[in-house]
Amino acid sequence: MRQLVIVGGSDAGICAALRAKEIAPDVEVTMALADRYPNFSICGLPFFISGEVADWRNLAHRSLDEIEAQGIRVLLEHRVLAIDARQKRVKHAGLDGITHDLAYDRLLIATGAVSTKPPIAGLDLPGVFMLRWMEDGLSMHAFMEEHDVQSAVVIGGGYIGLEMADALKRRGARVTVVEFAGTLLTTLDDSLGAQLKAELERHGVEVMTGRAVKAVEPCDGGLVVRGDRGLSVTADMVLVAAGCRPAVELAKQAGVAIGGSGAIKVDRAMRTNLPDVFAAGDCVETWHNLLGRDVYLPLGTTAHKQGRVAGENMAGGEAVYAGSLGTQAVKVFDLVAARTGLRDREAVDAGYTPLTVGCETWDHKVYYPGARPMQVLITADVPTRRLLGAQILGHRSAEVSKRVDIIAAALFHRMTVEQVSDIDLSYTPPLSSPWDPVQQAAQAWLKNID
Repeated sequence: MRQLVIVGGSDAGICAALRAKEIAPDVEVTMALADRYPNFSICGLPFFISGEVADWRNLAHRSLDEIEAQGIRVLLEHRVLAIDARQKRVKHAGLDGITHDLAYDRLLIATGAVSTKPPIAGLDLPGVFMLRWMEDGLSMHAFMEEHDVQSAVVIGGGYIGLEMADALKRRGARVTVVEFAGTLLTTLDDSLGAQLKAELERHGVEVMTGRAVKAVEPCDGGLVVRGDRGLSVTADMVLVAAGCRPAVELAKQAGVAIGGSGAIKVDRAMRTNLPDVFAAGDCVETWHNLLGRDVYLPLGTTAHKQGRVAGENMAGGEAVYAGSLGTQAVKVFDLVAARTGLRDREAVDAGYTPLTVGCETWDHKVYYPGARPMQVLITADVPTRRLLGAQILGHRSAEVSKRVDIIAAALFHRMTVEQVSDIDLSYTPPLSSPWDPVQQAAQAWLKNID
């Protein structure tokens, strides 16, 4: 009977375990995770902090009992200390510190990522948090309850930073967002980032862009965040949301090859350079369909898909990872921003000749009550008219996510802009128009080159 061992129990790890048992029910699967939260939605933590999700237990996709009912052995609070790829064994230890050896026929490394710790003094002070794992969220929530947090500084204006600014404001805190770049959410064009900044400010969040934080210091029972250009903000709590980096130390020690991005290098079957050792999730590189090369793109959706491919192949299958497009969405108060594919600068670097055209329209027929403006930016290659990407901003009721998914599907199938205009999409006045906003944006792009 084959022994499959999985290091990590989040998105990639659990998807691999479940898929392996589907393909080969007789395999033995052991999953070791460093914490006690298997298969929890880390992406849901901001909504637990905000109070929109009342009980943190509801963030579990599956309970431990449900996982074990699938025949998966789960080792909670067991840290894998070393991998011996030659002997096909892993050394692990529980909270008691006693080490054990576990033999495997095939191994999956799904160690995820860790929060980036920028060079800022004082990040180890009480009241300073990062948000990457369940324990981070629970510790932050407990601190806020115990200390009656009334003010907070969020360092970083990316996806997590914006979601947490929303969450903390919903809890009634005074919130300041400090971002090093000149705009928020730098994965979008500056014009859309400026509108997200305005949305935050409309809800009472102070936003400071183009500021470098130098230190967090204790001050009168609270904290003060100091930086350049006279930055000095006091708060009860500080959240550092400066991105993440792949957790690859265990893999490196075992001799697993690391790619140019600093993440584990895998092929599209999720195999590493070591025999019978696979890797998936936020610790690995991912194949980008438009760039035609491996990149580091840590996303929950990517981790789920990579884990499923790895699990199938560990069980004897021949699955291939279809690739990534960087499709993302974020809700900030009443706005939703989404993107997929490439922006102009990225397209130029990839050798395309791009043109980006914006279109502002209504999310549904304007005569039906509640119509909201929606902005759609289409990027495509001028010589071939091949679609390359899109960015969309609209009201949270405007089905922005649906629209960006249309573009993602079109990108996946290498469609031209004309073909996007031709897709047979649904229509009813409360939800769309005969020409969907995505198609109106495609037609606007075509007008600019015809």
